[in-house]
Amino acid sequence: MRLRILLLVTMVLAFGTARRAAAQGDPWKNAQAAFNQGETYYLSGKFDDAAAAFKKAYEARPMPQFLYNVGAAYHMKGKKASEPDSYDKAVDYYTRYLGENKEAKDKEQIEKVIAVLKAEAERLRAAAAAAAAAAATQPTNPTGTQPTPTPPPAPSAEVEALGDAGYRGLVVIESEPQGANIYIGGKEKGPFAQTPWSGSMDGEFQYLVEKRGYKSKEGRTSADPSKLLVLQIVLSEEDYLGWVEIKSNVPGANIYLDDRNVGAIGHTPFSGNFKPGKHKVWIEADGYETSEHDIEVIAGEAAEISAQLKGAPVGYLYVRGPGIEASRIYLDGELLCERGPCRKPVKEGRHRVSVRRSGYKSYSTTIEVQAKTEINLKTELAKKPGRGDAVVAYIFTGLFAGGGIYLGLQAQKLEKELKDDIALGNPPVDQADPRFDRGKYFAIGADAAYGVAGLLGLAAIYYTFRDKGRPSIGVVDVRALALTPTVGPNYAGLSMEMPW
Repeated sequence: MRLRILLLVTMVLAFGTARRAAAQGDPWKNAQAAFNQGETYYLSGKFDDAAAAFKKAYEARPMPQFLYNVGAAYHMKGKKASEPDSYDKAVDYYTRYLGENKEAKDKEQIEKVIAVLKAEAERLRAAAAAAAAAAATQPTNPTGTQPTPTPPPAPSAEVEALGDAGYRGLVVIESEPQGANIYIGGKEKGPFAQTPWSGSMDGEFQYLVEKRGYKSKEGRTSADPSKLLVLQIVLSEEDYLGWVEIKSNVPGANIYLDDRNVGAIGHTPFSGNFKPGKHKVWIEADGYETSEHDIEVIAGEAAEISAQLKGAPVGYLYVRGPGIEASRIYLDGELLCERGPCRKPVKEGRHRVSVRRSGYKSYSTTIEVQAKTEINLKTELAKKPGRGDAVVAYIFTGLFAGGGIYLGLQAQKLEKELKDDIALGNPPVDQADPRFDRGKYFAIGADAAYGVAGLLGLAAIYYTFRDKGRPSIGVVDVRALALTPTVGPNYAGLSMEMPW
């Protein structure tokens, strides 16, 4: 009997607990509903109600940003009604916000707001005390009517300079289980953060959440800095995938998987899920020998690649200048960049650099590349001059050559007529026949025309290939690249900086 009663009591208690839990619901849903309500009140100017709603959001999910919103609501209530008590509450919640958000980027700004609001509350209280003292010294009104109440003082110039306080939205990314890597805009930039994460974002963004032993989750969404966006991601276990971690002594080295033509899948340090099977991995960095690795990924297991890249930092060539966007850059006769500006790693040694652009004179120079330096080449190409003089020379060459051909044909024609008549011998040809003189003149004229055409042809060739006008120029500047040791939790190497 006692056992039945005990079981019945236990079932009743369990049912009651389940009902209360169901009534409470998802904490983030409660926080979302309270935030939306607070937003409505805030925009309507009901700042007390807005503060109460933001407090409910904080009770559902204790996020520092909700404390800031409570402070902002009291801040605006104090400004609109000149209430020192509201300013006190705003100071309290702003202070709590900074206390729970140790890495707040707006710490200096909020501390300034707190100081201004504290001074404003003291000023309002002093003004109220002075007004009360002045009212107590006034004689009693014989008519018995109440004096006109004094309007509250306007906000100080310091408060006005702060502007209106606005509530803030929030982006929250959580996962089940927690501790997953968050990537924003692809894996090329490395992990953005780990779950759980909260902060501000604006606009559309692509996200990827990944954890070892679980299937990755990716998607695209939009964030509004005045709204609450909660991404709750449940990662399902993936027994058929393997986990691979790739490190190198050079941070930021490119990682290629199976097919290098596809492009880099990321940069070291890198981690992610891989399909089971044999894979080939290349790890490359400018100035270092490529590191090749053959790995076999086993489902449900982890593999690690730790690459030690050998080599030394290379020098860099940076080509820029007016019109470089339409120019091609060549190194030792081979195309280096289809268009500029062009910044590429170049091996140590002597090299020939050429900058070419259609319609412009090319520029070429020899450079000496050394490690840990950058050669800055600024070019200014000159336009190719017109070749009108060469064209005119070619035209006159053709005219004189044509005239010489015509005169030569006429001389040959007369010579043939005379030979034919002499051969017939009936009647004999007179030595004073004018055709002899005309033929002679035609032959001399043809020779003279050929001579002038030859001279004009040489002039045309000269005009064609001569270099006139100003040449293309270039200025070479060599800058040192600073290499500093870089050490992280998963890597150690060198980072490169360049002073400008």
